[in-house]
Amino acid sequence: MAASRYRRFLKLCEEWPVDETKRGRDLGAYLRQRVAQAFREGENTQVAEPEACDQMYESLARLHSNYYKLKYPRPRDTSFSGLSVEEYKLILSTDTLEEFKEMNKGMWKKLQEKFAPRNPEEKQKAWARAVSRPRT
Repeated sequence: MAASRYRRFLKLCEEWPVDETKRGRDLGAYLRQRVAQAFREGENTQVAEPEACDQMYESLARLHSNYYKLKYPRPRDTSFSGLSVEEYKLILSTDTLEEFKEMNKGMWKKLQEKFAPRNPEEKQKAWARAVSRPRT
């Protein structure tokens, strides 16, 4: 029985798309990682809670098949902002979010990062120089 559960999860992982624009934040990649952890021994893995495992699979399968999107269709494919799906994908990509994060940094923080020592030894030397300077 564990073998069939493992195969069902593998099939789901194969079908689930990976969004390359969301490096480190993609649900498909996370799902693959979790299945690999849960089934470390492959088909020979003993499932401690078979009911919970089946329930998890069914939930993921419903998400993948757009069950709820089809069951509860939206009258219009817009949001409060009026942006399209493609525009949201662009905004939520990892690269764009990193750019926004950089834009939101204050000038002082940018200067600190630019001129701060890179490794711990340099930090300690810089601290020692600052402390040992005579004050005028």
